[in-house]
Amino acid sequence: MTVEETDDLGACLAIRRRVFIEEQGVAEALEIDGLDGEAIHLLAREGGRAIGTARLLLRGEVGKIGRVAVLPEARGRGAGAALMEAALEVLRARGARQARLGSQVHAIPFYERLGFRAEGPVYDDAGIPHRDMTRPL
Repeated sequence: MTVEETDDLGACLAIRRRVFIEEQGVAEALEIDGLDGEAIHLLAREGGRAIGTARLLLRGEVGKIGRVAVLPEARGRGAGAALMEAALEVLRARGARQARLGSQVHAIPFYERLGFRAEGPVYDDAGIPHRDMTRPL
């Protein structure tokens, strides 16, 4: 499995459509938020096939990790952790000192294993309970 920065926004959006819009029922207007043009996109590939993606937004010394998605048939093989490790490396290399993300509540233990800490209350994002998480870089 490889994870690399990509300009192939089409592949990233196809994965996000499958996971967020089709599987989780997120409205397309919420998923496609106009920030993709300023983002750094990561793409995970297995055997040449795109299986996962993540989006990074730099805000000064804070890197926001979002739109982390792995195709259902590719889950459980480390793609999510590989995407996150690559995201943290890219953010460090670009000068970020803290990583932030909004985690779906069920995924909090996954991000905690990667060194993130939950902060603040649970909130609704696109009809799904989320909680903010941070970690120093």
